[in-house]
Amino acid sequence: MTARRPVIGITLDHEAGGPDRYSRFPWYALRENYLSAIATAGGLPVALPLFPQLAPDYIDQIDGLLITGGAFDIDPALYGETERHSSVTLRPVRTRAEQAYLAAAMQRKMPVLGICGGMQLLAVALGGTLIQHIPDACPTALPHEQPNPRDEASHAVVLTPETLLARCVGRPRMAVNSSHHQAVRTPGRGVVNAVAEDGLIEGLEDPALPFCLGVQWHPEFGIDPGDRSIFSAFVQAAGESE
Repeated sequence: MTARRPVIGITLDHEAGGPDRYSRFPWYALRENYLSAIATAGGLPVALPLFPQLAPDYIDQIDGLLITGGAFDIDPALYGETERHSSVTLRPVRTRAEQAYLAAAMQRKMPVLGICGGMQLLAVALGGTLIQHIPDACPTALPHEQPNPRDEASHAVVLTPETLLARCVGRPRMAVNSSHHQAVRTPGRGVVNAVAEDGLIEGLEDPALPFCLGVQWHPEFGIDPGDRSIFSAFVQAAGESE
């Protein structure tokens, strides 16, 4: 008998409608490689709508939660800042829903993987703070909004030994893509598991949970061999938590 694939819930992006867009009415969107990366790793990908009031019901139906990235930012008010940088773009409906999914998953000690903006949401949930705009706050930083295509590497990251991420990848360094203008400033109670060559935080995890991992890059593009290892470890952890 074939073993059941672990069900991985993946958060969707929410797009406004318009006369010159896909639909005149709001719709959900998600890049295909998020789902194919989960399927290749042995999981059963399922898209999660942005209904915060139904988050506990959806969490009851899945084995792991993947919080995706997107072209928007976390409200600075959620990490205690009263001023908002002019570059910050909010999607409050999506953020409220992802907060609800994350809280329900963490309460159940369900495996969680946060990617890019998903990692930043995880950092805030762990009591951390964010850099609102890297070029202004860290003018000597690498170009973290890379000019080359996203399916190519932009820079390297160094993994923190003995962390969950290091155990998943099995190597001290990775080549990663980079498509973010914000970064984690402080990790709260999280543990930093990866840093870029310029010292910016590129990953964190919650050591109090069996598998709660965030990475700033987009491993679904599969640029580095470690990217596939991250998805494999995540899906395996979801299978073990069924």
